[in-house]
Amino acid sequence: MTRVLVVDDQELVRAGLASLLRTAPDITHVSEVSDGEAAVEAARRERWDVVLMDIRLPGMSGIAATEEILREVPDPPRVIVLTTFDVDEYVYAALRAGACGFLLKDTSPRRLVEAVRIVTRGEMLFAPAVTRRLVEAYTRQPSSAVEPEALSELTAREREVLRLVGLGIDNEAIARQLYVTAGTVKTHLHRIMGKLSLNSRAQAVVMAYESGLVVPGQTR
Repeated sequence: MTRVLVVDDQELVRAGLASLLRTAPDITHVSEVSDGEAAVEAARRERWDVVLMDIRLPGMSGIAATEEILREVPDPPRVIVLTTFDVDEYVYAALRAGACGFLLKDTSPRRLVEAVRIVTRGEMLFAPAVTRRLVEAYTRQPSSAVEPEALSELTAREREVLRLVGLGIDNEAIARQLYVTAGTVKTHLHRIMGKLSLNSRAQAVVMAYESGLVVPGQTR
């Protein structure tokens, strides 16, 4: 059963999201907070499976709160960021911070509940190709630069897997391309994320671009 924390500074939006989630039979507990600091404290105090995090919050932003939760909370929750626009520099920053996906605030009730179920299963909320489009839109920012040495702990095969993940290719297609099983690809990706301290596949896509393994416009 699933526990969800809703973070939004607009009381009407926050209450509406929480009310919708409480109608789902497999969501056992829903709580609400109105700012980033309160979200971090709630994550430290209780265990949550999913956090719905508004990006634009007073005081500590949703991005900063996401970073702190994923960095400091043991067995951290999956974070879905809430935004008004689907291509937005804040969404890119949230993916860098470790969010597993995003939802538009006009998402249908059915889609909202299904999104929580998707990330609870450990899946990304949107296709790798969508992640790639977002990353390509913002990866040329000067602040995005990451030294290639960041990948020095990876084996040659792990670097290749990370490159293919960055291209938006799913595990099954990567397995076919490398002539290995999908399970082997998953193992490589697990090791990559551990070595690079990544919390989500989206972060792996961002790292592939920022380290230079993939460049904007590259398709293979």
